[in-house]
Amino acid sequence: MDIDLIWKAVLIVIGGTLLLRVEGRKSISQMTLAQIVIMISIGSLLVQPIVGKNILTTLLVGLALVLSLVFVEYSQLKFDWLERFITGRSKVIIKNGVIEEKKLKKLRFTVDQLEMKLRQSQVHTISDVANATLEPNGQLEFQLRELKQPATK
Repeated sequence: MDIDLIWKAVLIVIGGTLLLRVEGRKSISQMTLAQIVIMISIGSLLVQPIVGKNILTTLLVGLALVLSLVFVEYSQLKFDWLERFITGRSKVIIKNGVIEEKKLKKLRFTVDQLEMKLRQSQVHTISDVANATLEPNGQLEFQLRELKQPATK
């Protein structure tokens, strides 16, 4: 067995773990588009030393990717227009119990997908929902009608 591959694998695991630790602790469902792109890039990049590329160059490029992501995230905090462009905003898709079909079409989100997300949250009828918002990370947040809310709050 080639000892070179073993130390490269160990360095990849340690370096990759450090890079992802700098990036943050969000699950895939909570990541922004920029974070997902960086994660995929780092994943592709970390296999390069196995196929003969320089491991130091690989880790430095990974660090550059992570630092650029951190820069973009801090820039989003400073500039609201940049946050709207990169991350997007929440969209109201049910308002006062009525589905906003034009917004669903604009978001390329079907009524079946909406019903599926509601069922996953134990809501079986759209008419039970007073308001619902589709978050930038794809999560559906909703408020039940007063009569359908649990008895205890």
